[in-house]
Amino acid sequence: MSKNVLVLLDVDPGGKLAKSCAGLLGGAAKLGEPVALIVGHAEHTDALAAAAAELGATRVLLAEGDPTAFVTPVVDALVAAAGVTNPIAVLGAQSDQGKEALARFAMRTGAGVAIDAVDVSADAEGVVAHHSTYGGAYTVTSSVTFGVPVITVRQGALEARGEKQPLVVEKLLVEPSKRKSAVIEGVEISDAPKTSRPELRGAAKVISGGRGLGSAEKFGLVEQLADALGAAVGASRAAVDAGFVPQSFQVGQTGVQVAPQLYIALGISGAIQHKAGMQTSKTIVAINTDDTAPIFDIADYGVVGDVFTVVPQLIAALKDSAV
Repeated sequence: MSKNVLVLLDVDPGGKLAKSCAGLLGGAAKLGEPVALIVGHAEHTDALAAAAAELGATRVLLAEGDPTAFVTPVVDALVAAAGVTNPIAVLGAQSDQGKEALARFAMRTGAGVAIDAVDVSADAEGVVAHHSTYGGAYTVTSSVTFGVPVITVRQGALEARGEKQPLVVEKLLVEPSKRKSAVIEGVEISDAPKTSRPELRGAAKVISGGRGLGSAEKFGLVEQLADALGAAVGASRAAVDAGFVPQSFQVGQTGVQVAPQLYIALGISGAIQHKAGMQTSKTIVAINTDDTAPIFDIADYGVVGDVFTVVPQLIAALKDSAV
């Protein structure tokens, strides 16, 4: 019986594997033999394949794809890859491409879909997906009772990592479906602020600030702690609405959903909307002057105090420990 787990790997605009790939391949290794699929990016295939093997892929399937056709070539490649691997499950990131491609693949092949999983496991009956639902209030499990389980995984949620594997590369022959597809006429990368901090979505550490910071200028304290820890910067909706930071920093149900190893909330009360976007973080630390703030209900560690007193001491301690 096959033990292959087919994993669709996203590639970022710079031609490197997306940060979600490490967790996906680590999660796949818990279920069986991770087989990576990379579509397109002919100019980077050698480096991408080597990186996939480094992250735990036992085989790397490389497929050509029309770069001007949106998603359809990826779905064609998934169908072909499933045909040669006979997988026990198909995994992909809960990204724009991952969600679209895996949903279309499931429709074509009659498979069952489990979306936005925060973990995967296997029992005696097969593969199980774990989900955080109703704003993080419940953790539930789901399984597919027909076809191959197709699972999209929330970026940053899987902490499992696979072991380095010997590089085994296969060129996948794909029969184009000739189905209609949206056409990509051009790609323009927006002028994002240049920063050495990790991207918020998928970051291993996130420091977020709320309305309790008081102003955009004082929000800089969040950035100082983030730089000391090598973390991404986030914010509550209240901080965004107050104009402290752009909307792209917003963590929550209507913002970016994160699941880092460490989440530190500074001056954030913990409204339901915010908790829905970060409650699956592995370790949550909250610093707030209000000891009745809802954020303390989900925090692993809580400090009742003024962020402008506590955080500078924390930053100083981190700098001392680094000397």
